[in-house]
Amino acid sequence: MLFPSDAGHLFNADTITANKRLDFARYEFNLSALYSRKLHKEIYEQKGLFSDVSFLKIICGQRQKKYNEEHAKAAKSTNLGLETTQLTTLHAEVLKPIQSYPDFCKSCKLPKK
Repeated sequence: MLFPSDAGHLFNADTITANKRLDFARYEFNLSALYSRKLHKEIYEQKGLFSDVSFLKIICGQRQKKYNEEHAKAAKSTNLGLETTQLTTLHAEVLKPIQSYPDFCKSCKLPKK
């Protein structure tokens, strides 16, 4: 049985946990944006005028494997975002390299080769 004083404590704990999970989801979003830009750049660089699209399968598989490894490592080391200090460090490490792919965002128009 919950008493009124306990209900407020549970709500606060759940809110804190939910916010930490939300921060982890933001990290996941930026990690996927980084890997999306890396993939976009690699396809752009390797695609020739008459190239066969089969090269995409190899590139996508490699990028997906690296993404999965990095995501799993982050999930484990941050306890899915509950370790906020570690998550903040990892998130900063993801945000920094995103800036080095300015031409490869979703809505960006690629330069002509």
